[in-house]
Amino acid sequence: MSRKLILLLTITALFAGAALAADVTGKWTAQVPGRNGQTREMTIELKADGAALTGTVSGMRGQANPISEGKVTGDEISFVVATERNGNTMKQTYTGKVAGDEIKMKRQGQRGEPVEFTAKRAK
Repeated sequence: MSRKLILLLTITALFAGAALAADVTGKWTAQVPGRNGQTREMTIELKADGAALTGTVSGMRGQANPISEGKVTGDEISFVVATERNGNTMKQTYTGKVAGDEIKMKRQGQRGEPVEFTAKRAK
């Protein structure tokens, strides 16, 4: 195969992968399990640009925390949210699988067990 053909096939594959990425752009809400069996509502605002994912996650007291390291790969997403508390930065990693208007999410912090929840596209 010629180099031009290999390059063309590679570029085509990259664009095809981006075209097949799940549409996650928009506002999502979730009831997230917390301490003592209580839940709290979380709002996630996402913007996909090809495989790159940006946005915010509502934190305690409703402040919007920016996401970093955001990725969309097919129907899977991942991102990190860093928050500061008492002078310490804590990171939480979010992963999810998109199915229509729902994302099955898992949040893993630096300590503790992962928390699983479902985010639903806001109407």
